[in-house]
Amino acid sequence: MDIFEDIEKRRSIRKFKHEPVANSGLKRILEAGRLAPSGSNRQPWLFIVVKDLARKKALASAAKNQGFIADADTVVVALGVSEMERLPRSSTRIPHMQDTMIAVEHMVLAATALGYGTCWIGAFNEEEVKKILNVPESLTVVALVPVGVPDLNPPPKPRKTFKEIFFKETYGVPLEL
Repeated sequence: MDIFEDIEKRRSIRKFKHEPVANSGLKRILEAGRLAPSGSNRQPWLFIVVKDLARKKALASAAKNQGFIADADTVVVALGVSEMERLPRSSTRIPHMQDTMIAVEHMVLAATALGYGTCWIGAFNEEEVKKILNVPESLTVVALVPVGVPDLNPPPKPRKTFKEIFFKETYGVPLEL
């Protein structure tokens, strides 16, 4: 296992083969999310695993008609559980969103390690998704993550250079390593 190889080869997959994700693989992917760290170990997340074709099509429609979502074997819907009442009134941090995103990224990397493709979906109508999945109003839909056998292997996209994004001590002073 080399996590750096998995990070380097992870891509957003928008075309899937009509092949199932093995239950053993899906369980490992979900387990990776369950084991993710969270602030004060709150674990403010829940996940809905969707395999029903009609429901996947409805989610694709709610996600601005991104039809490829329904082509994936499985769609994992990540929900954040808000604990805002426990934060100071002046707090603008939304930990349930950030913590849930960490869990999702753990799942995405686990899927890559197992040879499956994923795509973070952040463009969706939250109220429609909640209606389709019977999600209570108190929860936040954070992301939809289609998971499946990739039917393409896109090349890496250009990335900013190291010096463009890392600074030493203060903003604007390039970090030299």
